Amino acid sequence: MESSIITQVCKEDVQVGLKTGVPSPRPKRWSLKQPRRSCDLLGALFCCLRPQDGAKPAPSPPPPPENDALVKLPQRSLLPEVTPEDRGKICAVIDLDETLVHSSFKPISNADFIVPVEIEGSTHQVYVLKRPYVDQFLLRMGQLFECVLFTASLAKYAEPVTDLLDRHGAFRARLFRESCVFHRGCYVKDLSLLGRDLRKTLILDNSPASYVFHPDNAVPVVSWFDDADDAELLRLLPVLEELSRAEDVYDRLEHVGGA
Repeated sequence: MESSIITQVCKEDVQVGLKTGVPSPRPKRWSLKQPRRSCDLLGALFCCLRPQDGAKPAPSPPPPPENDALVKLPQRSLLPEVTPEDRGKICAVIDLDETLVHSSFKPISNADFIVPVEIEGSTHQVYVLKRPYVDQFLLRMGQLFECVLFTASLAKYAEPVTDLLDRHGAFRARLFRESCVFHRGCYVKDLSLLGRDLRKTLILDNSPASYVFHPDNAVPVVSWFDDADDAELLRLLPVLEELSRAEDVYDRLEHVGGA
């Protein structure tokens, strides 16, 4: 999706430009162009592309010392230590927008949640639709995996949405935009920073740009906007049941064909 914090999302896909730079189909209902101000607010909350007009990307690491005497500083893992309850389980990193929910500033009569979000001193209502079977999906995922929410959206939006969405407490941890790596115009979810064995780590995401560093760990998910007949999460459960028993996800993903 050609979106950015304050750029082309307004011209083309105002409701699609929520997270990454991979083209997505235009949603069936929320495709009307919004005033530029609304576009900017939407992008500031959801999208993860090319910060411009004063927006600050994630900081880049400092350059090495001029004398080539590289000093390696210990890097803190994004996740805490594995709990005894999850020891031995695969870590499943799960995306939010267009994977589990779809959100919009445009009022929607059948919204599952309406979340107030303060932006620049004003409160705006975000209307959230849950993907079909998401409750069943999260309940089972929480039983099978060490589940981690990882979204490129801002915490001020994603945190309250996840509070309402995760009724069963599936997510052991939550990571937001500041935990992403800004790389070639996108916020990437770098699995090597989690502090987990990559052979026992999966990422479920609708955007390949989000897992460009670790495509072999990915279970691709079809983007969702408002299709009431969608059954993608239900379809994925048998695949994930099998993956949950893997000693090495690379081996198992190869056999199941990714997803």
